Amino acid sequence: MATTAFSFIPRAAREDKPRSRGVTEIRGPYYSTYGERHLADVLDTAGQWVDGVKYAGGSFALMPPEAVRAMNDLAHERDVYVSSGGWIETVLRHGPDAVDQYLREAKDLGFDVIELSTGFISLPVDSLLRLVERVRKFGLKAKPEVGIQFGAGGDTPAAELAAEGTKDAGDLIARAEAGLDAGAEIIMVESEGITENVPEWRTDVVARIINRLGLEKVMFEGADPAVFEWYVKNYGNEVNLFVDHSQVLQLEALRQNIWGTKSTWGRIHNIGNSAEQ
Repeated sequence: MATTAFSFIPRAAREDKPRSRGVTEIRGPYYSTYGERHLADVLDTAGQWVDGVKYAGGSFALMPPEAVRAMNDLAHERDVYVSSGGWIETVLRHGPDAVDQYLREAKDLGFDVIELSTGFISLPVDSLLRLVERVRKFGLKAKPEVGIQFGAGGDTPAAELAAEGTKDAGDLIARAEAGLDAGAEIIMVESEGITENVPEWRTDVVARIINRLGLEKVMFEGADPAVFEWYVKNYGNEVNLFVDHSQVLQLEALRQNIWGTKSTWGRIHNIGNSAEQ
């Protein structure tokens, strides 16, 4: 069971780790450059509420292997999985042999999950499914990332993304279902085009995804506090979210109903499973 100060104050129910619902994945080094010591501070403070760490932007490819391995070992010691982020898009440009080398080294360095992003590249569904199979053959978990925005996943200005246009939500759902059928553990939903770089949030897309796939099999990017608050307010504290590592306690305070904004304060509830209480 989770241990906290001031535990006499009731909270909304949360699963203990390892969780299958209400998963919080945090951003690893990228916008903020940090290593093992800083990660240790984060996990010492909030490790009960961190389920996974994701390296963004291929940052691990700029770090000494010893530093990557040390961070990954620390994460595992705290029951936290490690994800690669979407760097496969870079690797794919260099052919199948590079993909195998990438997966082999990722396994050796202690990664658990390989995110399969296609925001910058055009990849047929059959190729995505072969990638899922390849990742699993190396003893790793596959997490396809899907979205509706062409050119998503980087620091592209909003005007350029708007010029690229968006895809139909049905295509996103079809690719997600195919990935899950092929053995993917979970689907990451790209925020751009839905809650990021758009004049109005596409909440209709979120509803279609959840209604079709359920909460347990999808994770939403929500590194803007207004975004993750909206997800918890509308879908409860068991929605799976990817946030910045600096936002763990802010998100968890909302999940457990101990703090929030005027819109959510005191309104988030979950009675949990009586067998877990």
